[in-house]
Amino acid sequence: MKKKIILKNKKKYDEILRKSLSIKIKSLNELNSTTNKNWDSIGHMTIITNLEKKFQISFKSNDIIKFNSYKEGLKILRKYKIKI
Repeated sequence: MKKKIILKNKKKYDEILRKSLSIKIKSLNELNSTTNKNWDSIGHMTIITNLEKKFQISFKSNDIIKFNSYKEGLKILRKYKIKI
């Protein structure tokens, strides 16, 4: 059961990043704000807003600033007790 929740949340996370940044790449592991032209200030806040809505959380300012890559996003979501 726990594994299903983790996979479901990871799928939601991936989908939010793809839609927020209008990208179609399969592997998101190397995705970050410096290598993706769509990850500008608007793209960044779109990601944050969509994640807050989907997972019913509210990011602290420091976490919004630190959220600069796919991998960092996973760490931050775990900090908010999202099983991912």
